[in-house]
Amino acid sequence: MATGRLPDDVKEAVVQALACFDTPKQVRSAIQAEYGLDLSPQQIEAYDPNKSTGRNLSERLRKMFERTRRKFHEDVSDIPISNKAYRLRALSRMFAQAESRGNLAMAASLLEQAAKECGDVYTNRQKIDGRVHFRARAVIVPAKEA
Repeated sequence: MATGRLPDDVKEAVVQALACFDTPKQVRSAIQAEYGLDLSPQQIEAYDPNKSTGRNLSERLRKMFERTRRKFHEDVSDIPISNKAYRLRALSRMFAQAESRGNLAMAASLLEQAAKECGDVYTNRQKIDGRVHFRARAVIVPAKEA
């Protein structure tokens, strides 16, 4: 475990990762891979101002956290999978691989998913055309015998 004072660039990397909703486990793996430091989950949580352990976080890092979190919420265009064309391209690659391996069930499932993606099934949009649609039902009640 890394003990003592962390370098500023490591602190900033931890703060930014936490602001992007990475879990302490994900942050730990990233810091270990990039800086060769093994941080405990408690050390990592100390850089999250929303946690009780992060209440003593410096003002500079607290502002960095807030800026990063705001930017993360506002700008999903930086995340490739949020782009429809990217998702369709990935589905196309998966479909080709499933088809070449003879996995027809998977290929059919991927085709269905791509069709839903093109038809905006995964969006919150609704088409309003001004027409009122309703179904009329006729119920036939047999006459009672007297």
